[in-house]
Amino acid sequence: MAKVKEIQAAIQSLSSDEFNDLKKWIIELDWEQWDQEIEADSLSGKLDFLIEEALTEKARNKLQEL
Repeated sequence: MAKVKEIQAAIQSLSSDEFNDLKKWIIELDWEQWDQEIEADSLSGKLDFLIEEALTEKARNKLQEL
């Protein structure tokens, strides 16, 4: 937990530009990790239920327009 406190203190000492750069980097990193997680879940079959649900709804002509 000491590392987190040190990081928090360092963040608070950043200029506005530095903080915005850090924020952008963290958001991009978060999206990259999310993409990797979704890809891994897809490859492992964890998301197959979504395909089945869509196919079932399509067969029943109950797909909604986006």
